[in-house]
Amino acid sequence: MIKSFAQRPWALNGVLLVGLVVAGLMSGMFGQVNLTPSQFVGALFGNADDGLTIIVRELRLPRIIVGMLAGATLGYSGAALQGLLRNPLADPGVIGVSASAGLGAVIAIYMGLATVSAFAVPLMAMGGAFVATLILMSLAARDSSVLTLILAGIGISSLATAGVSLVMNFAPSPMSLQDMVLWMLGSLENRTFEDLWLAGPFILLGWAVMAGVGQGLNALTLGSETAQSLGINVKSVRWRVVLGTALSVGATVSVCGAVGFVGLVVPHFVRAFIGYEPRRLLLPSAISGALLMTLADILTRLPIGHGQLRLGVVMAVIGAPLFIYIIFKTRESMR
Repeated sequence: MIKSFAQRPWALNGVLLVGLVVAGLMSGMFGQVNLTPSQFVGALFGNADDGLTIIVRELRLPRIIVGMLAGATLGYSGAALQGLLRNPLADPGVIGVSASAGLGAVIAIYMGLATVSAFAVPLMAMGGAFVATLILMSLAARDSSVLTLILAGIGISSLATAGVSLVMNFAPSPMSLQDMVLWMLGSLENRTFEDLWLAGPFILLGWAVMAGVGQGLNALTLGSETAQSLGINVKSVRWRVVLGTALSVGATVSVCGAVGFVGLVVPHFVRAFIGYEPRRLLLPSAISGALLMTLADILTRLPIGHGQLRLGVVMAVIGAPLFIYIIFKTRESMR
């Protein structure tokens, strides 16, 4: 089966798309009000009573779409960054954009802007991602080395994380602190089409910037000098991956909060089926990311204890053990 997917990657994409449709249907059915498949489909097309139609169209449908877009963004960006940096442990957080977006959102909550406008937190989060992007691009313009981007990303991420801790330390009230913590834990709850219209264009723009980088990423596996000798504009490939990741991931964090491990784990799952060629990893990683995010969101609705699971927590429980496994596998392959 695995060998057949390696020879026909389109077959893997087909299987993943079927799984994504099934997961989307399950996500629409489960919640405080459980629905049957016929009830969900009927409400989706307006063939149900007003109550069910509102639940499906105004609450669950935007939640499903936002989650799929976010997962696809993280999976695609993770595969692109691992190909660019030639490092299987790279993910969107490595360039500091996720942490910077989180800092912008926490500042908005601290200043009370979230009570003024529902768009304040997403806009401030995207503003933080934009600032991180400007810093990265200014550095990349002077020195296009991969090491410079990695070190810059680590520095930006560390600074943003320290900023988040500082803002939380001076939270004006326990309620504000709780809002900050809950946002940082990540969630797709109560997402609306307004969130989609706000973040969607930036996500799609990021995808457009990264479109067509597969051939360059394949060439980079041979080294920068070899890729240049083959006619690949290495600097342009790096610029497009970094900028596209910053735009799309920043917009994703702005509506979902901090959700880790998707961009790290998903490409490794795909490699087990179709191999290590970066270009072939991009599309199935996007579909797998959307599938993983949708399934994780379903798990957040399970009644556990007196609280509610958060999306970031679910992904950490899934991703952290896999991350440790990946490290051990990487060490074994290097021996």
